Amino acid sequence: MRILVTAAMVAIWIVAAPGSGFAQISDDVVKIGVLDDMSGPYADIQGPGDVVAVKMAVEDFGGKVNGKPIEVVSADVQLKADVGSAIARRWYDVEKVDAIFGLGTSAVALAVQGIAQEKNKVSIATSVGSTALTGKACSPNGIHWVYDTYALAKGTATATMKQGGGDSWFFITADYAFGQSLESDTAAIVKQNNGKVVGSVRAPVNSPDFSSFLLQAQSSKAQVIGLANAGADTINTIKNASDFGIVAGGQKLAGLLVLITDIHSIGLKDAQGLLFTEAYYWDQNDETRAFAKRFAERHGGKPPTMFQAGIYSAAMHYLKGIKAAGTDEAKPVISEMKKIPVNDFMTKNGSIREDGRMMRDMYLLQAKKPSESKSEWDLMKVVATIPAEQAFRPLSESECPLIKK
Repeated sequence: MRILVTAAMVAIWIVAAPGSGFAQISDDVVKIGVLDDMSGPYADIQGPGDVVAVKMAVEDFGGKVNGKPIEVVSADVQLKADVGSAIARRWYDVEKVDAIFGLGTSAVALAVQGIAQEKNKVSIATSVGSTALTGKACSPNGIHWVYDTYALAKGTATATMKQGGGDSWFFITADYAFGQSLESDTAAIVKQNNGKVVGSVRAPVNSPDFSSFLLQAQSSKAQVIGLANAGADTINTIKNASDFGIVAGGQKLAGLLVLITDIHSIGLKDAQGLLFTEAYYWDQNDETRAFAKRFAERHGGKPPTMFQAGIYSAAMHYLKGIKAAGTDEAKPVISEMKKIPVNDFMTKNGSIREDGRMMRDMYLLQAKKPSESKSEWDLMKVVATIPAEQAFRPLSESECPLIKK
């Protein structure tokens, strides 16, 4: 009898042991949800391209983890926190989704991260920037993967002011959590560098015309107009600024979140010289070019934005966490993800901090002159690398309640 009991206990231990090959996968499937703006002003920089990237990660991982299949579902968040929350609850409760990626906007991400903690599921923000995700609203179930507003502000505002003629700022700000966070973080960097903020205006997301906002910025006489918006809103702001002759009149534009698809839409004639901060550019090295080529073949010839590259990276690391944990239960998986270094085509020696912030180098980029571009997507150049510890808010300044001080 003792022998039988002992054998049974050993068998149970083997099944439960992380990495044993006997996976504890709920419902015999690992299900990943991509929740993004699929049809609105941010669809081009996240959305359908994010779904392509996650499916690539699943295929590259082998389609299974610990012998169980991996499925991908997706939905359009419609830029509404209530819509995102409803989808997240349905996915977690009814459709048994294990982790939700992307998250569309900061307001949605903050709501879903709270739901993930309530349901003991995983939430990985890749297309949003609010530092609250790893600050006051941090969660043991949440990871902030690609960038945040502090890193964008630190890179772009510091570089703009170092160039000279950037001591006074006026902000055109997207009127929701992301824009407000980006304005706040940038304003703090400006003041730290002995600059001043002379004014700001809040612009509704998906505004068709930015003329009135730009007129206020122009009349402020600020040396720099900070664009605390994203996607189609950033594109339209810069195009309208060109029509008003703002740069020709001596004011600078600081794009606080600019991606390659934005530069492509604006055109180098109007975008040339613009400085901005990103986590990835497709033409950095052989690895980034190889991924971009594969992605473009599946996404209409477009190279990936940093969001689309980042969601691939995050999905791949999540699957590595499941493999190491031997389960898709949230806490063991996140624990393993924090132990495993992040090394892939866009991140070298990255790590996930205890507040959920994924630490990686960031890059200061500049839009090329038309004469410098050799092909349709040869649009930017890396001006400087910003080490992770300099790019992101230090833990010593964190408001995350998970941090032991």
